[in-house]
Amino acid sequence: MTAPLTPPHQPSPNDPWQTPPTGPVPAYPHHGAEGHEGAHPDDPDLRTDLRDSAVVLVAVAVAGVALGLLWLWLAPRVPLISDGKAVFLRDTEGEEAMGADGTFALLALAFGAVSAAVLFLLRRRGGIALVVSLAVGGLLGSLLAWGIGMWFGPTDDVVAHAREVGKGVVFDAPLELNAYGAFLAWPVAAMVVHLALTALFGPRDVEPEWDAYGPRDGSQHGPWDGSQHGPWDGSQHGPWDGSQHGPQDGPRHGPQSGPRHGA
Repeated sequence: MTAPLTPPHQPSPNDPWQTPPTGPVPAYPHHGAEGHEGAHPDDPDLRTDLRDSAVVLVAVAVAGVALGLLWLWLAPRVPLISDGKAVFLRDTEGEEAMGADGTFALLALAFGAVSAAVLFLLRRRGGIALVVSLAVGGLLGSLLAWGIGMWFGPTDDVVAHAREVGKGVVFDAPLELNAYGAFLAWPVAAMVVHLALTALFGPRDVEPEWDAYGPRDGSQHGPWDGSQHGPWDGSQHGPWDGSQHGPQDGPRHGPQSGPRHGA
């Protein structure tokens, strides 16, 4: 007799006539429009973000006044001299004009790094609106600093200034910025420094710890308690009693009493 492959107390998992298990379908988390995954209850609303962004933009732009005054104070002067008929450079091989551009660029880089660090310390959460306001405010601050340096620096009327000081007297040329790319030093430095600080020291989202059956806190799927699918009690399939396939009481084919073909 051949023993059945399936134990009598357990239904076959590959039985095509097996009745599907009954019970409630497990519910999966649904994130609607009001509450979506990843939202934090402490995040400010859109109005607060816009207000903070406007404050950052104005504060950074006003800081351009300090940049302009420092540029006016630290930038090297270009000496000029007049012979009564024309105005010439006192030192034709001087690098004072390039020094003025370099001074502005270095100061703008420093202001960009400081403004980004201050914003990160005040608002570690960050946000796209704040970063954009920081960059736009840096650009406006650079333009304001350039205007202050031009306005409070030596006059741009070189001929009138030469007549005023007289023949053979050295005077300063107007403060100019010939490298217009220096206007981007402040916003670029601010964005790079803020991105680096956020990547290194910014807040991290807490992720749930998962095991083989789901999150350990049971927020999405609780532990299995048998409520969805009860234990098998034989109601779907009774014990195997040989009604489907009777026992084999003999060989399916009788023994061969002799060779099929004679010698």
